[in-house]
Amino acid sequence: MSGKLTPEQARAVLREAELLYPPTQVEAALDRLAAAVTAHLEHRDPLVLVVMNGAFIPGAQLLSRLRFPLQVGYLHATRYRGGTRGGRIDWIAPPRPAVIDRVVLVVDDIFDEGDTLQAILAEVRRQGAAAVYSAVLANKLHARKAPGLRVDFIGLEVPDRYVFGCGMDYQEYWRNLPAIYAARD
Repeated sequence: MSGKLTPEQARAVLREAELLYPPTQVEAALDRLAAAVTAHLEHRDPLVLVVMNGAFIPGAQLLSRLRFPLQVGYLHATRYRGGTRGGRIDWIAPPRPAVIDRVVLVVDDIFDEGDTLQAILAEVRRQGAAAVYSAVLANKLHARKAPGLRVDFIGLEVPDRYVFGCGMDYQEYWRNLPAIYAARD
């Protein structure tokens, strides 16, 4: 589909999509993700930066599972602008609050090719963070990853298809779904 999607078209996309992970499996993945983050960061007074808009939902779900003192901020950098193909990185909101001398965990929705996440992590380091970690709900399985980029905490693996739900959108729709779907090829 090209151009702006209508609600009716969005409904059709969902009807034709393949369910990859139902809500119960997403919840279990978030539990595992929270346990891994806790094991590494619970005594480090981290600042958790949620990447808007995609990580808004999985970030909130992850944060509600972290039972240790932390602070929360956000940033907004995108390559998609509502589309299904990435372009140049656009900084809508830089990391807030200041990251200097902080242990920072950047939470994003998906590790696809990684260009956006790589730019975000580089910017957080450039701003003086003492240590920088990354967590994503989904890791897309393919060989087109940004060279040298490693994500510290991964919830689920998804196929090399366009996925949506749990914060990930299909042309700005369906971030609100509690499950993860793959669009029909």
